[in-house]
Amino acid sequence: MSSIIFSAMARLFFWAMLAVSIFILYRGHDEPGGGFVGGLVAACSVAILALADGVPSARGMIRVHPVILVGIGLVLAIVSGLPGLVLDASFLTHQWLEFPNGFKLGTTMIFDLGVYLVVFGGFLSLVFRLYEEVS
Repeated sequence: MSSIIFSAMARLFFWAMLAVSIFILYRGHDEPGGGFVGGLVAACSVAILALADGVPSARGMIRVHPVILVGIGLVLAIVSGLPGLVLDASFLTHQWLEFPNGFKLGTTMIFDLGVYLVVFGGFLSLVFRLYEEVS
């Protein structure tokens, strides 16, 4: 039996934790944090939702199977290393574009996004499997 208060608060925590995970992901290509920690926070947000409302409700929120997220993340991580292989003859040597306003964009962000999706999908696969076996 689920609590109405827990269910309502879980939805609020879901959105708040998802926003924080995206901030951690974005911040991580220049400072500590990044794809791994952001992916864990995002997966915990969905895990709270699954605990409050059940796995089917949580699966409906992400709309994509977690294993597909893992596959997309692996492809992004591999693709992020290819520019270094072509330009510097070294796989995963990240390339950077610097803009006049000080903003930097690089292949590191693509790698972090890949790690984020791998951790998010892998952790959700585990959580969904455990929650389904318990209930």
